[in-house]
Amino acid sequence: MSRQRPTLALLLSAAAVLAGCRRGGGTAASQAAGGTAQQVVDSGAYDQAIAQLEGATDPEALFQLGRAWIGKARTAPLPMAVAGAAVPFKPEELRAAEAFQRVIAARPDHAGAQLALAELLAPHALAAAHAPRPAPGATGPGEPEATVDRVLRGYGAAMQADPAGTEAAEALIRFATAAGRLAEADSAYQELLRRRREDPNLLVRYGDFLAGPRGQPEAALAQYAQALMWRGDDEATRRKVVEIHLQIAADYLARHEYAMAEARLGEARRAGVDAGSAEEARLRELEAALREVRGR
Repeated sequence: MSRQRPTLALLLSAAAVLAGCRRGGGTAASQAAGGTAQQVVDSGAYDQAIAQLEGATDPEALFQLGRAWIGKARTAPLPMAVAGAAVPFKPEELRAAEAFQRVIAARPDHAGAQLALAELLAPHALAAAHAPRPAPGATGPGEPEATVDRVLRGYGAAMQADPAGTEAAEALIRFATAAGRLAEADSAYQELLRRRREDPNLLVRYGDFLAGPRGQPEAALAQYAQALMWRGDDEATRRKVVEIHLQIAADYLARHEYAMAEARLGEARRAGVDAGSAEEARLRELEAALREVRGR
């Protein structure tokens, strides 16, 4: 989809303000430069923004410069693969990373730059982590460090710099899960829950993570229970509760722990099993197996 080109007045206004910024026009001029440049970048006029922002030293202007290079990188062709690099950096990505790093050097608490740099590095870090034989010291000349730990630190710094925001936490969850860093993803979920209290959708998502990748079905039940307190008619979540109890009951049966299996089957019934459903069929099957081993 084509983006609307910025008006001439907007471009001239950006150029004038940025010129003042480069001459050391002060904090007000610098903030105005960043804001005007953001409009140019948001419009998709990346080349114009880069031409205006090159040479700027203000953190906000540099941040918009990095965003402009990221915009250009999206449509730039991939360079030829380099030995030892799972996914080569595009030249535009390197320019963006440089701009974001300069922002962070000046303002470590710049949440936008921390998040943008982490997002830039994330696919490179995942590719390197999943490569059959990642080369030692895989960072090439002039390339930023693209490792899983570096990206996790970046997301963490972005979260810390923006105590009320949720974008960095969501990004960290996606990245950490993909990287197999489940403890970090778990911590990010917990932080996100602190920032988005009383959100049943998030509670269910966290429950799914605990029941699935994290392998903690008992902990998942607690999250589902909280979600059902806010949304008692959530049939899909109720079925998840039933399925977990049935699976745990089956595991107890396999280990000949019959009292525990019976208790779990009772929990499944209390959670609510729909007549004629697959869950009811499974429940009856397990109850029959329990009666058989007990000689009833």
